[in-house]
Amino acid sequence: MRISLNWLRELVETDLSPENLADILTMAGFEVEDIEDRKSWAKGVVIGRVMQREKHPDADKLSVCQIDIGSGELQQIVCGAANIAADIFVPIATVGSFLPKAGDGLKIKPAKLRGVASNGMVCSIAELGLAKDSDGIHIFDETAFPKLKAGDDARPYMGLDDVVLDLSSTANRADALSMVGIAREVAALTGAKLKLPVAADNIAASGSGLSLSVSDVQACATYIGSVIEGIKIGTSPAWLQDRLQASGVRPINNVVDVTYYIMLEWGQPLHAFDRDRLQTVTGTSDLDIGVRFAQKGEKLTTLDSQERTGTEQTLFITAANKPVALAGLMGGEATEVHDGSENLMLEAALFDTAAVRKSARSQGLRTEASLRYERGVNLAELEVATNRAIQLITELAGGTVVGQAIADHRPDTLTRTIALRFDRTTEILGQIVKDAEIVDLEPRDVEQTLTRLNCQLEKTDQANVWNVVVPPYRYRDLEREIDLIEEVARVYGYNNFNDTLPPVHSEAGYLSTEQAITRSLREAFRGVGLTELIHYSLGKPGKPNQVELSNPLLAEYAALRTDLLDGLIEAFQYNLEQGNGSLNGFEIGHTFCTGEVGFEENECLAGIIGGDPSCEKWQRGGKDQPLSWFEAKGLLDSVFSRLSLAVEYQPDQQETERLHPGRTASLWLRGKRLGTFGQLHPQLRQERSLPDEVYVFELDLQSLMQALSSKSAMVPTLKAYSTFPASDRDIAFYIQDSVTVAELQRAMRKAGGKLLQSITLFDEYKGDNVPDGQRSLAFRLVYRTNNRTLKDEDVEPAMQKVRDTLVSKFKADLRS
Repeated sequence: MRISLNWLRELVETDLSPENLADILTMAGFEVEDIEDRKSWAKGVVIGRVMQREKHPDADKLSVCQIDIGSGELQQIVCGAANIAADIFVPIATVGSFLPKAGDGLKIKPAKLRGVASNGMVCSIAELGLAKDSDGIHIFDETAFPKLKAGDDARPYMGLDDVVLDLSSTANRADALSMVGIAREVAALTGAKLKLPVAADNIAASGSGLSLSVSDVQACATYIGSVIEGIKIGTSPAWLQDRLQASGVRPINNVVDVTYYIMLEWGQPLHAFDRDRLQTVTGTSDLDIGVRFAQKGEKLTTLDSQERTGTEQTLFITAANKPVALAGLMGGEATEVHDGSENLMLEAALFDTAAVRKSARSQGLRTEASLRYERGVNLAELEVATNRAIQLITELAGGTVVGQAIADHRPDTLTRTIALRFDRTTEILGQIVKDAEIVDLEPRDVEQTLTRLNCQLEKTDQANVWNVVVPPYRYRDLEREIDLIEEVARVYGYNNFNDTLPPVHSEAGYLSTEQAITRSLREAFRGVGLTELIHYSLGKPGKPNQVELSNPLLAEYAALRTDLLDGLIEAFQYNLEQGNGSLNGFEIGHTFCTGEVGFEENECLAGIIGGDPSCEKWQRGGKDQPLSWFEAKGLLDSVFSRLSLAVEYQPDQQETERLHPGRTASLWLRGKRLGTFGQLHPQLRQERSLPDEVYVFELDLQSLMQALSSKSAMVPTLKAYSTFPASDRDIAFYIQDSVTVAELQRAMRKAGGKLLQSITLFDEYKGDNVPDGQRSLAFRLVYRTNNRTLKDEDVEPAMQKVRDTLVSKFKADLRS
């Protein structure tokens, strides 16, 4: 928003310098990005009166002028503009002046043009920075400025005696997109007096033939149509053009300029239709103006000469049900105000923020009007802006209001009452610094601050608790108690609050149990060479129990993921296709599904391992050597060993679509299922052109959290190595194929007691001399203690107990 300082000072009595004002606004949350001092654009430019104009003797397009600049003698200046003439007042850049906006900057020096001396330059508005280009020199309007005098400073007559602040506001401050809104802020921040313009109510006569039909009152809460007859289109006065140009708006004509002016002044977009053209479009003298959403295939040519096709989200203004404008965006070309317009239909409306946003997106169009509607315009001052616009139109273009129609569906009350506790305010904001001393905030400070914001405070029965009535123009912004507390801090001044911590002993920060465990898990998986991956929580729809989005951005991301493996497999495939090699990684993330009681959200840990991890392959003739099942399992076991988790593997065939039915294991921890580990199904690998052996795992993060949250798991303890030698024994036996190694190891570990340190499978054999349905297994059992060297009489009882357990529980046929 560009703020003209001259205009602002007409709305609020302030004599602050531009720099001080910019600092105050920035500290209050309105960042001033630039201070544009327009006075420097035309320093040394004065008013000159052309006394004589003659043709240049050696150039057809040049004129030699004698110009009075108030110095006591005429100055000869050569000018190339076609509109130069005698007896006119023009801006003159005198010798020695500098024009920073003329190209890359122009220093005025005495010169000769085709042999004729020239002392100065007659300026155009482009050379003074008021437009990008111009058709000729600027000529002052003597009717608008009857007291023009040669030699006077030209800047006050061209709007160049001004400073423009370019400031930005946050999205919640819709009121800041207007001069009145900024004036109210300045008044609240500085205590200055407001001087807002007031326009009398325009009570229009009935019988103008105007009626309104709003089909969706949610999309258009209020619509005011005013018919003005007998206007005359012309050029806007200089003061209006100067203010529009300072705000970055190009003047067009007196009627259109007034609609822009009101939008800048009050933040209320307006649109003026040519009433006669509306009647031509409808084919009737009676106008039925409507607001509705577009029907499929409806078209409208807008003011930018673009033909636009409506969608179900496009909001139209219609006349006799025919589209004539994009509501809140842009008018239609067929009904625009033109030089011959004599009668108007002025639109002032309150359109819904979401409706305008969707309509703008459907057309790929953003305008100054839509920007204000999307943030939310003032619901309470629509009539004020309308009356102000009618007043200016009738003053500048003549005409009479002959009719007005109103469709109003606003809420009965446009105010909000919020309870504010003083204790809560001081608890959040702390102490203030006053006269170099740190003191407590007082209730009267809160009252004075909010009163300056035009809030009404009423005390309640409770001590230091107010009921605060929010002004209508802050209705969309101030909704809760914390909003009011923020306003107290902002207006009182953030820099006036004490910025040091209170002198109390505070506890040092620490990680929560969940954070500490999560970090340990990440370190463990990175420690075995896996890369941490992060994927979107969105994916393709079509799976059972998926949570699908009602308004997805893309069809590929129309549902929430139900597991992490799909994303990991796609990432693995993508890296191979890009020539980056195998991606061995893991991910910690959330999964979502629909259950019996509604939506469910879980946190999981999953990973993918595969391909050839080695870099140099010259020893194998350049051939890949992928990880085996046991090598991949060893990486996972290394993680569990680092975390001191005793995880068991059991055969599993629950998921046969993605995983190999004979090479999949379920993981168990303390009798509860932890997750799944297995090799990708051959058919899936073939479809995605993946290596021969790729392995994935998926773990329940909540189960890991429970297992690692105990004090013994969180705090590492020292366990010294035994200095005494170990005693190992081998045992071999025939066993049924249905008995798993995990079951055998669990039984042997229990039978071996405290002396048994480790159990390792070192041989498996099937074939000759092995009974059908059985296999031969050989284990090495290592016994050790910390206080002595074990003897045979120490080991043998434990070993015999292991043998007895294998025979009695599993019917093993011992071979040794």
